[in-house]
Amino acid sequence: MPTLLVDADSLPQRWRAIIIRRALKDGLECRFFADRDLSDVRTAIEEDTRRLRDPYRDSLGREDLRRIRSRLSMHVVPTGADSADDHIVELADADSLVISHDIPLLERAIAKGARAMDDRGHEYDEGDIRARMGQRAVNYAMREMGLFGERQRQLDAKTLEAFSNTLDRILAQKR
Repeated sequence: MPTLLVDADSLPQRWRAIIIRRALKDGLECRFFADRDLSDVRTAIEEDTRRLRDPYRDSLGREDLRRIRSRLSMHVVPTGADSADDHIVELADADSLVISHDIPLLERAIAKGARAMDDRGHEYDEGDIRARMGQRAVNYAMREMGLFGERQRQLDAKTLEAFSNTLDRILAQKR
């Protein structure tokens, strides 16, 4: 079973909800990384932990109950450039799926053997990520020269559906 490593700082709540639902449905370990506590993730962890413990409340002692925990986790990292990225890359391996809007993070995760997808539903491999990094460098240089600003499509229902479909496809392949 894959571990989901989520760069949650820039991921909208509706996207996180899809990830949480899928992780809970499939019993996947899912780690969210951000420079602040995300209340929706924290609530999901608390609700899942309660759901897992409820059947054992009358039969287990307090210490044993505390060992029963959700497979979701929230990791609050120090504020700073690449702080969450470094934690995610450290944990990434061939059994991981890294989800982020951050293309350089996805490149680093792929180099560690992880699968990688962005918040728009695009899965990257070594070839795709190199091309995307090259495009990113060209766009940066053109912006620096004042030629144009890179514009991305807004995150809309169509993008959310593409994200959800890609997540489902990758997780189905990982089984």
